Amino acid sequence: MPGAVTAVGRFAPTTSGRAHPGTLLSALLVWWDIRSRGGRALLRWEDIDPSALSVAVQKALAEDLTWLGLDWDQTIWQSRLASQHEQALESLAIQGRLYECDCSRTTIRQAGLPSAAGGWVYPGTCRHRTVRNWRQSRKSLRCNLEGFEFALIDESGTDLSQNVAHVMGDPLVRRADGSVTYQLAVVADDAASGVTRVVRGRDLATSTATQMALYQLLKAQPPQWRHHFLLREPQGDKLAKLHQSVGADQLQRVYQAPQLVRILSQVAGLTPGPRPELGRPVCFAPAAVEPCDFQTMVKEFDWRLVTLQDQTLVWDGQQLSWTL
Repeated sequence: MPGAVTAVGRFAPTTSGRAHPGTLLSALLVWWDIRSRGGRALLRWEDIDPSALSVAVQKALAEDLTWLGLDWDQTIWQSRLASQHEQALESLAIQGRLYECDCSRTTIRQAGLPSAAGGWVYPGTCRHRTVRNWRQSRKSLRCNLEGFEFALIDESGTDLSQNVAHVMGDPLVRRADGSVTYQLAVVADDAASGVTRVVRGRDLATSTATQMALYQLLKAQPPQWRHHFLLREPQGDKLAKLHQSVGADQLQRVYQAPQLVRILSQVAGLTPGPRPELGRPVCFAPAAVEPCDFQTMVKEFDWRLVTLQDQTLVWDGQQLSWTL
């Protein structure tokens, strides 16, 4: 169709550890979603966090994604995008939205305002400390989001409605060391790349309204949002690098890439196979898992088949099991 906008999606992992099954699941869902629309798939390394600056880890994570078979139309390094982050800060400063803040976590916690994302809402203590010349500031900077309220449901049916300042608080947008935070960088980078679709885990759903507010302030077009289910550990925590979840390097010793694609697509509901029952897990014995070519699934990909419920995967050192 003449004039049709090409869909653009992105997978944006932090470079803080090897891929685990949750990382690979999210990458596959992003890739399937955008390829099924004939769109462009971007890989953006979110490497501006001081805890995520390991070149070796980034290289290993890239190898994990390549092993799975994923390809990308463009690779972007967030650490090289300082100029557009600075532009975003300048725009917020011109609008009088930036202010200095040196409140400690203890001070914020003492205000006693629980956040929808866990932790505590910043109560707006320092809003009177507006700064225009932010480059000379040596303090942390927050963005005043008072007055932003959204009624929003994403494509999966997740309710993203929120009064941002009351539910999440004014976000930190630049740390005292000068590094830009996730909330501002992700909006500036997605806008600059023309991202039209953001597919990500539901653990990030509560930050969507904050990002919508920043999109408005930066006069940028927000993407369509879809938040997918999470893979969890038996104790209920999501699979995460923080929790030392099984890494792709361990999985590669046991499964071939098409086998792991089969496991993840089956857990997601995209391919048929047995499902766990109470007390009866589905064990993915390496010798018994049929391979699945993720490329052939593009034409058949359908979000209506993807489960909305979080799923539990267990690694016993020899195989993955899917359990209730």
